Amino acid sequence: PSLHALCHSNFGFDPLKLAEVPSNLQRYQEAELQHCRWAMLGAAGALAPEVLGYGDWVSSQAWAATPGGHATWFGVSNPLGISTVVAIQAVLFAAAEGARAQEADPEKRKYPGGSFDPLGWGKAGAGLEELKLKELKNGRLAMVAFLGFVGQHAATGKAPLAALSEHLANPWSSNV
Repeated sequence: PSLHALCHSNFGFDPLKLAEVPSNLQRYQEAELQHCRWAMLGAAGALAPEVLGYGDWVSSQAWAATPGGHATWFGVSNPLGISTVVAIQAVLFAAAEGARAQEADPEKRKYPGGSFDPLGWGKAGAGLEELKLKELKNGRLAMVAFLGFVGQHAATGKAPLAALSEHLANPWSSNV
């Protein structure tokens, strides 16, 4: 079996019996990949404001809770309100998901190609299985990382890189 197939198999450990129905397993694999992709974007998005010097990921979106507040995207004022931004994102998301859902082949739903693959990485030939496995592993890591970002902020109120630099400066007293 391929590396990707091995990573998506349950190795006999399935206490919730999620893999008993093959069509359900296909759907769960598809959902896992979508969650992985969103988590990778979320982890990068949580780190970007801090890396670029615009504060932490939580306070950078505080404008949404302020009546009459306006967003700034990396220092550039955005004239759109939160309702408009959410509406635009909802329409774009629905269009992309609708196009993806039209595909009958489960592999093409997971790895759609075409306009969803502008760099052509889906045509990598022999290395494609390795790229799929890397995407899955990095996505799983991103899900755990973002959960860590949320938990760390809830516990300390600090951004990820600020907490990391504090820990590196004094690992014995600044840790869990």
